[in-house]
Amino acid sequence: MLKRYLLAPGPTPVPPEALLAMAMPIIHHRSPDFLPVLDSAKKGLQWLYQTKNDVLIICSTGTGGMVGSVNNFFSPGDKALVINAGNFGERWTKICKAYNLSVEEIKIDWGYSVKPEEVEKALKKDPSIKGVFVQASETSTGVYHDIKAIAGIVKKYENTILVVDAISALVAHDLRMDEWGIDVLIGGSQKGLMLPPGLAFIGVSEKAWTFAEKSTAPKFYFNFKAERKKLKDNQTNFTSPVTLIIGLNESLKLLQAEGLENAFRRHEKLAHATREAVRALGLEMFTKESPSCSVTAINAPAGIDGQEIYKNLRVKYGITAAGGQGQAKGRIFRIAHLGYAGTFDVITAIAGVEMVLKGMGHPVKLGTGVAVAQELLIV
Repeated sequence: MLKRYLLAPGPTPVPPEALLAMAMPIIHHRSPDFLPVLDSAKKGLQWLYQTKNDVLIICSTGTGGMVGSVNNFFSPGDKALVINAGNFGERWTKICKAYNLSVEEIKIDWGYSVKPEEVEKALKKDPSIKGVFVQASETSTGVYHDIKAIAGIVKKYENTILVVDAISALVAHDLRMDEWGIDVLIGGSQKGLMLPPGLAFIGVSEKAWTFAEKSTAPKFYFNFKAERKKLKDNQTNFTSPVTLIIGLNESLKLLQAEGLENAFRRHEKLAHATREAVRALGLEMFTKESPSCSVTAINAPAGIDGQEIYKNLRVKYGITAAGGQGQAKGRIFRIAHLGYAGTFDVITAIAGVEMVLKGMGHPVKLGTGVAVAQELLIV
């Protein structure tokens, strides 16, 4: 028997409280039984998003939330500024082009974060840009972008909105939607919210809703105005993913019991311990600046394929982490510390990396990284 450990940046482990809740008999999504369930989830998401505005719940993966955030607020020909700093920045470009937006990119070398002044320079040069698209945590590179600073710039432009993919950043990072002026904030169930894949969450500012009134892009399933109207009655526009929303309530209860600030501190502590433990092994971070608290991206040692490290962790020791994506494939491996994660998830991950590297012939003194992680994670 090989015991399994899930340490990937999505899907992440699901706490037993949510699993048990989702095992209850199904209820009908249009019945009175479901109304308080969705009402509770709606309020919990507003708490998490730190917003008084609606947070829509869509039955889709996070990418569905990204798609809906393009076709609901923009029209063909609108100008979009995309921060392209990794695999998911590239996805923003592809989605915008699929809906015939005119895309300008700020291209950032993988492993680096965007300088907010570059966004400001682009907007000053062309104030007709309608949307700025960015990741909070670029999962493919382990980089966190300065959303607070970028929001402070974009909100000065009344004809421009900021659209943030926070799919792997929510819960791990403090994202103050209302206070900072984030216009569209996208989340996904299978990351920090500790659920199976299948839900996307979209927080929308009043400024963004004025853009929705003018959007002429085609929309049917991802119709946010229709979703907003239904949400007022504690319903979703189409069939509600009842079981997932029941689980969502349980995950939100766990987070509320922990407290937002404590959740942010926990993720920061786990991320710091992971990075320092890896450095103690003589490995280098792929992330050169502004590391994410969601996932740590690590350069594979010279002569070793990062995909083989990822594969050996899973096949030999039952640890599912992540390999590299796009141009980083084979160069790196990634360890997540996101959602239902704690001290011994990090220690397990570091111990597994040590054993895999030693088994692949890389000179590693077993226990070196684990000792560093233990020191940093003592309560």
